[in-house]
Amino acid sequence: MALLGVALKPCKVRSASRFDRQWKRNLERTVRRCVCLQLAPRLGGAAVSRIFWDTNLFIYLFEGNAEYLEATRSLRQRMIERGDELVTSSMTLAEVQVGPRRQKNFALAKNYREVICRTSTIVPFDEAAADIYAVLRENPTIKPPDAIQLSCAAAHGVELFITNDTGLQKLTVPGIHFVTSLMRVPI
Repeated sequence: MALLGVALKPCKVRSASRFDRQWKRNLERTVRRCVCLQLAPRLGGAAVSRIFWDTNLFIYLFEGNAEYLEATRSLRQRMIERGDELVTSSMTLAEVQVGPRRQKNFALAKNYREVICRTSTIVPFDEAAADIYAVLRENPTIKPPDAIQLSCAAAHGVELFITNDTGLQKLTVPGIHFVTSLMRVPI
């Protein structure tokens, strides 16, 4: 099966206790593996841009959203052709699993998680992101999940943050060059 431009292979599932204890080490290993797999068609070995996808873009692909599926696929293809780095947060890993888990479809939840890990650089909500989060939440119109996504992206220096949340598209966030919608992506 190929999704997001990468052929998938099975990966190990860790128990919750091990996962908690080894999170940081495993995340670093996963990020290195994901970057290598996702960024095969590099231009001179360096990404053109680091592009952060909000959770909704992954959901459009996974659920086959009629309105946004083709635009999301097209964007991903352009990113691969350009050698852009697909970035998302560890929160996205959690959010994409909610729907399948509510339906007791644990295999699908696991598959969604694996696809993202294999095609994206996963950035954590770390100390730097926490400081940015606090500043963003001074604005009461920014919801906590949105502030987490934006702060993760800003703390890890992305050029472009793509979301279809209209409230976020108007924001200027230090550490992110542009926040835009899927339909207005400038690449």
